[in-house]
Amino acid sequence: MSKSNTSAALRFTKMHGAGNDFVVLDLRDGSAPPDAALAARLADRHTGVGCDQILTIEPPKAEGSVASYRIWNADGSSSEQCGNGARCVAAWLVRDGAATGSTFAIDSPVTTHAVERLGEDQYAVAMGVPRFEPENVPLIGFARAREEYLLPLQGDTVRFGAVSMGNPHAVIEVGLVDAAPVERLGPLLQQHASFPKSVNVGFVQVLSPQHARLRVYERGAGETLACGSGACAAAVVMMQRGRLQRDATLSLPGGDLRIRWPADNAQIVMSGPAAFVFDGEWNA
Repeated sequence: MSKSNTSAALRFTKMHGAGNDFVVLDLRDGSAPPDAALAARLADRHTGVGCDQILTIEPPKAEGSVASYRIWNADGSSSEQCGNGARCVAAWLVRDGAATGSTFAIDSPVTTHAVERLGEDQYAVAMGVPRFEPENVPLIGFARAREEYLLPLQGDTVRFGAVSMGNPHAVIEVGLVDAAPVERLGPLLQQHASFPKSVNVGFVQVLSPQHARLRVYERGAGETLACGSGACAAAVVMMQRGRLQRDATLSLPGGDLRIRWPADNAQIVMSGPAAFVFDGEWNA
């Protein structure tokens, strides 16, 4: 959205999914998305609205879908996937009246997602089939998919799983998630040449076969209270290793997400909350 388009008040909705918070903009009239400067101003938690990402709701791309959406990080860069954002978009479309009934479809930047409304503020979203091949993550330097990758990093050897959920994820299993080196390893892995498109870095602690704790350092946002695609990534990596069962709860700092992956070739289904915070107008 260029500067010339920001002179009028910009209506928005503030939402969050398990603490992962968003500014939602309705651009179904064809308005341009926010440029990097506006995204940064909107996302600023002191002088703006404050959010992890901005979601723009736009006309549908696939036949039968209610709408499409795009994801913009606080630094103005775009993202391919956002599970918590998908639930918030679904809830916004229900409140708007565009989505009716208990099931409908929405288009993300990478695919079409089937959505099921479970209750007042609970939604299940089909997140696609995970892709583990290094070229799909993308992850450079490895010829084939592995359960665990080793990467030298500042004198240490980092062990991680890697998967694409439409966006790249590295998953590190830790003994105690509260003590995980999130602020140190997160940026180092994101900047590493092995991840040409950067990477979201998850730190997961398995508590039982049905339950794990997770912290995620996201591209373009840093550590967030929750990351839906990160929860899916951590769950499937741990499920592949036999550390989690195929239906498990991932507890993030902002709340719990249920992740179901019935089979290796099946779509992951993520369930969790979507909450409205307030509506407003941006005048800056």
